[in-house]
Amino acid sequence: MGTRLMELVERFGGRLEGDPQIEVTRIAPLDRAGATDISFLSNSRLRAAAAHSRAAALILSPLDEPDVAAAYDGARIVTNNPYAYFARTAQYLCGSAAAPAPGIHPSAVVHASARVDPAAYVGAHVTVEAGAVIGPGAVIDAGCYIGRDASVGESTHFFANVTFHARCVIGARGIVHSGAVIGGDGFGFAVDGGIYIKIPQTGRVVIGDDVDIGSNTAIDRGALDDTVIEDGVKLDNLIQIGHNCRIGAHTAMAGCVGVAGSANIGSHCTFGGAAMINGHIDIADNVHVTAGTLVPNSIAEPGRYTGFYPIAPNAEWERSAALVRNLSAMRDKVRALERAMKVLGGEPVGRSG
Repeated sequence: MGTRLMELVERFGGRLEGDPQIEVTRIAPLDRAGATDISFLSNSRLRAAAAHSRAAALILSPLDEPDVAAAYDGARIVTNNPYAYFARTAQYLCGSAAAPAPGIHPSAVVHASARVDPAAYVGAHVTVEAGAVIGPGAVIDAGCYIGRDASVGESTHFFANVTFHARCVIGARGIVHSGAVIGGDGFGFAVDGGIYIKIPQTGRVVIGDDVDIGSNTAIDRGALDDTVIEDGVKLDNLIQIGHNCRIGAHTAMAGCVGVAGSANIGSHCTFGGAAMINGHIDIADNVHVTAGTLVPNSIAEPGRYTGFYPIAPNAEWERSAALVRNLSAMRDKVRALERAMKVLGGEPVGRSG
């Protein structure tokens, strides 16, 4: 059974042009959509493909609609942000079918003092330790570990083999993908006589609502205070978040980003893949760091930042690197020449006035 277009518009808004009773069953690309599919146009360069699509309905912007409507005879949902509308529609069409029936699998090990809401699902070979709480609508897939006194919020989904250590907290509607480890010990050691002495990590990881965490991402618990991931944060695969970090609301990080301990990152920031964030620094809201960039110091102003060496053929790169290594010596020579010119009564070029 499909979903009527009228239902989508009532839920997500937009202006509907066409039959509100048309039913759609899935989202499909413009060139492969059929009579029960809905598609979307978020790139104006694809107007021709949209105009000739066989989709039952299209999601598109007011800017694109006049050109597409001249040749396309299906229904149209007109909205200012077609890509976001597509995402919400895809969630709605796919979400209900994916949720398992509530209950606890017979092979799961749930401590008697743990509280699992009757509307939650706990899969095969899951371990839920003493005092843990799993909220209504939560889905804990096979092989997950929920530590002592941990809390999983309403409608949060842990995919298979997530490790969620003691006393950690995640809010509502979170998604944590397979292999993620939340609340492992932070990297904390004192040095005495050339040996390392472990510092117990007694803080927690506290995660807000609507947070996505990718596969094999690790978020370390705090040493004394908590590591905090605020609402709406999106973390890709293979990210490392060190102890005592704070990641501000609606910040997104691509794969392989590393954040050293006690970094304080603002809201609505983005970090490209493999960016490296030094510890004990502050990054303002609305900072956008490009892929592969090292951030060694605090950033106080919003904006786009890049700090990597451009790729080049190896021989060219080696020549450039040699020049960079000699910059300090070249600077010293220039300063010596400037001093000599002053002694002789001359004025260095560019220093007049």
